[in-house]
Amino acid sequence: MRRLFVAGNWKMNTNLASGKELAKGVAAEAQRLGDAIDIAVCPPFVYLSSVKAELAGSKVQLGAQNTWFAAPGAFTGETAVEMLKDIGCSWVILGHSERRQLLGEKDELINKKIAAATSEDLGVIFCVGELLEDRQAGRTETVLETQLSGGLANLDAAVLGQIVIAYEPVWAIGTGVTATPEQAEGAHAFIRGWLTKQYGAKVADSVRILYGGSVKADNAEALMSLPNVDGALVGGASLTTAQFAPILQAAAQVASR
Repeated sequence: MRRLFVAGNWKMNTNLASGKELAKGVAAEAQRLGDAIDIAVCPPFVYLSSVKAELAGSKVQLGAQNTWFAAPGAFTGETAVEMLKDIGCSWVILGHSERRQLLGEKDELINKKIAAATSEDLGVIFCVGELLEDRQAGRTETVLETQLSGGLANLDAAVLGQIVIAYEPVWAIGTGVTATPEQAEGAHAFIRGWLTKQYGAKVADSVRILYGGSVKADNAEALMSLPNVDGALVGGASLTTAQFAPILQAAAQVASR
């Protein structure tokens, strides 16, 4: 059985004080829940070390929101995988729709970053998802296949153990609109089917696929109860303990069944 995983993507939010307080609250909630689920938080780069200190002794893992694919060197403004590992990161988010849309990141670049991260044993939360016009035109599966094949190009099955895939329909991110359970399960089932064709059933069945797109307390349990949904990548609702804790509790409830 795949272990449920909930990751909070803080994006470009919080300040030093509020970030530390949030990390402390998540760590306390994780302790209360015990070993039921895996939890990670992904704060802005400038707060990674401070948040790590607040998570000390807890089971909450630290993640970054981006990395570069080359070894440390003359890359102004970038952060190497080795640097993230050095400060205690266990995960990095790659392929997020905001970086694809706002910064023009393409599948080829995302693939290089995934290869670099996995080569250093840094876990990857690999994001894929379609635009509203893609879904309306019936192109969801075509978009997902393109992003999956591009992002995972030339990576063998052994590497899949370090990768979690997050399906994030772009039309549902930060909009308050959530994919219906049928839409979410359909996309997740397609992703797992694609993995089966590429890597075989055993590997495909072991890969966790998270849902990301306006996840909140009142829909988290229904989403994570779906057969192919193995957790959530949470944006806005991860920015306060009051909103994030019920999502963690919902995941723990599903995991206990």
